[in-house]
Amino acid sequence: MTITQREATAPVQAPGVAWAGWRTVRRHFWFLLVLTAGLALRVLAETAYRPALLYIDSVKYLEGSVATAPQGYQALLRLLEPAGGLALVAAVQHAFGLAMAVALYAVLLRRGAPRWVATLAAAPVLLDAYQLQLEQTIMPDVLFETMIAAGLVVLLWRTGRWPVAVGALLLGAAVTVREIGAVLIVPVVVFAALTVRGWARRVRRAALAAGCFMLPVLGYLAGTFGVTGHFGMAGNGPSPQYGRAAAAADCATLVLPADTRALCPSPAQTLALGGVDGLLHNPRSPGHTVPVPPGLTRDEFLDRFALATFRQQPLRVAASVARDSVRLFAPVRNDDPQVTPIARWQFQDFYPTYPRRYSMAFFTRLAHAHGSGGDLVAVQPAASILRAYQLGGGYTPGPLYAVFLVVGVAGAAAGRRRTELATPCLLVTLAAVVLLVSSDAFEFSWRYQLPAVVMLPLAGALGVTVLVRGRRSRCAAPSG
Repeated sequence: MTITQREATAPVQAPGVAWAGWRTVRRHFWFLLVLTAGLALRVLAETAYRPALLYIDSVKYLEGSVATAPQGYQALLRLLEPAGGLALVAAVQHAFGLAMAVALYAVLLRRGAPRWVATLAAAPVLLDAYQLQLEQTIMPDVLFETMIAAGLVVLLWRTGRWPVAVGALLLGAAVTVREIGAVLIVPVVVFAALTVRGWARRVRRAALAAGCFMLPVLGYLAGTFGVTGHFGMAGNGPSPQYGRAAAAADCATLVLPADTRALCPSPAQTLALGGVDGLLHNPRSPGHTVPVPPGLTRDEFLDRFALATFRQQPLRVAASVARDSVRLFAPVRNDDPQVTPIARWQFQDFYPTYPRRYSMAFFTRLAHAHGSGGDLVAVQPAASILRAYQLGGGYTPGPLYAVFLVVGVAGAAAGRRRTELATPCLLVTLAAVVLLVSSDAFEFSWRYQLPAVVMLPLAGALGVTVLVRGRRSRCAAPSG
């Protein structure tokens, strides 16, 4: 063929390729529009707070602390810091946010969800300002959230032993980022058992899921023991269950030894300290100030009080956890003296610091020590735009989260006879409930609600898919 002939035939294929590309854009137009908005918000966040935002707990991840936090997030920091410092870490976390949205959209389409439903499920992770703020912050929450999303997507993508094994492995690895992820073994094992028929096969599949989930956990524990001589994930300070027990306890009716009674605060004292968070971390908390009896460590002393409260007043403790758990579904996010200040998870017009613990000078030295090419700054007007967006409603409304949860539960229940539809819905809904309630059982914080931005919309979208398919099946069934 001559050059002239090739040139003559080449344009014939171009319109077809262009038309196919345009049809793809039209089919996914709304998702691409939301994805573009999510990308623009992330560029704005990178511009507004340079090189990244630092929080109180960022220090222990940057400086390294085997005793107080798992090392999974620190592994990511050590990988990225030499290449681009804290700015690269924040950029990668923003990329995680975009990737999660694309993955959720793709797996929902694969599971038969309508495109508008899949777009709605992906929108919160793309547009929620609280998600954006933590992506810009040097904290492990976004990595934890991403590993959960990756594990769920693998489990939902197709059936079989390998997806169960890989999905469980990813979810187990999330425990090395935040210990609370250990509770996800429950929905994973339940899901694995329900994907096959016959008790023997179900037992084998559940054992496979449990074994793969525990593999990275046990590997991490073995490594920790080799380095520190202690077999454990991490310690989050003295007796983390003390805060919940002390906040819930009715001191007037609680039967305690005389030397332990001083650990029980009055409601006014609990409020003044700042609720559960203050009871755990405020130096004026009874948990820090009450003398420890001879023969006990402070952990043992606080555990003794917590155990007495759980045994004698379980309903008060359950009610306390329930009150915190429903905060996620509130129509607005207002500050509450009983929980960690919500301002910590909101964009500010200035670069935020924590004067009682860390000054701007300290944060600046820390950032420079970890590859920051310049000082910590908040750039205007980008910072003010993000703050106005967040405070003006740029987050997932609580009632919408409630709708997602209700539809997810309804989908799992309505599809109980159609396992191929109901089981994925059950997996995600159960995983969301187990993880969020377990976090709230220790302490409510808006930061700990972050996985909801991925899990509850996914559960709701799967629930809608189950219900729509069930209705179509009933309509298509022959009458008489």
